[in-house]
Amino acid sequence: MEFNVLNRELSVGSIHIVGVTSASLVQIGDSETIQLAATFDTPPEALIIGPFVPLTPEG
Repeated sequence: MEFNVLNRELSVGSIHIVGVTSASLVQIGDSETIQLAATFDTPPEALIIGPFVPLTPEG
């Protein structure tokens, strides 16, 4: 797969994340290379799929 990106100006005022999944990536800014990998060695019957887990605010 070939993925071409045109870098332009980026301005982020704020980010509000309510929850994350078990495998997530949030990126703001530049990266030359991103490589993601996952290994899942738990038997399928042990997998529990549920709602998002909310993040608690710091402070």
